[in-house]
Amino acid sequence: MSANPAGHKHPYHLVDPSPWPIIGGAVAGLLTGGAVWWLHGGPPWFMVAGVLGVLGIMFVWWRDVIMEGEYGGFHNPVVQVGLRFGMALFIASEVMFFSAFFWAFFSSALYPTAATGGVWPPKGIIPFNPWEVPFLNTLVLLLSGTTVTWAHHALIENDRKNLVRGLLITVLLGITFTSLQAYEYSHAAFGFKDGIYPSTFFMATGFHGAHVIIGTIFLTVCLFRAIAGHFKPDHHFGFEAAAWYWHFVDVVWLFLFVCVYWWGGGGVTGE
Repeated sequence: MSANPAGHKHPYHLVDPSPWPIIGGAVAGLLTGGAVWWLHGGPPWFMVAGVLGVLGIMFVWWRDVIMEGEYGGFHNPVVQVGLRFGMALFIASEVMFFSAFFWAFFSSALYPTAATGGVWPPKGIIPFNPWEVPFLNTLVLLLSGTTVTWAHHALIENDRKNLVRGLLITVLLGITFTSLQAYEYSHAAFGFKDGIYPSTFFMATGFHGAHVIIGTIFLTVCLFRAIAGHFKPDHHFGFEAAAWYWHFVDVVWLFLFVCVYWWGGGGVTGE
């Protein structure tokens, strides 16, 4: 087949062979394996190398996709439909991912055992006050959801100035959320290894925090692209995907706040 896209008899984009998926899988394995080793007392360097590797793969892979869509003209309307379905399925897989953590939390909270003293939260555990930092973080994320929507509407109206403003505020709010969560963790009255409550709490909220960091990076890339003049009112799936992801992060946090911080920290006995 000719390498010239004009010679194709279909509207689909057949991507060139790329090394990033297999390399990305390898560095992701290094990240997770290094994190497990670190949690079991090993050195943190393998986890750090994994984090740097994942960030590097994100950069080069996104660079290639941006070149395909923004300059190569491959992301035509038919291809964009496929991209939307792919992003929707990815978010659905993320819903299943977090469902497992909620399942573990509710299983322990609704049916407390002798190991927890027959109560929830377990005896000796002092949960966070949901109306302090968690509530503030809820307001931060809800506000960020409105600013990213503002940016999206500005893009549709071809208002470049407010597009950049909305994205910049959203990124700053994402950084604020992460900073507040780090502050909260540093003042926790329990550790990760102190039982089922800390384990499920830190797994659910910690993985959500990781998603906030990823979403902030995603939106930061969109911010720089917007400054560079990328995105058009009728051709901006990269931004749209970032907005979908950010709204998903918002919704998950609302469930975490209500179920884990508020309801789950209120001394539920399951009786």
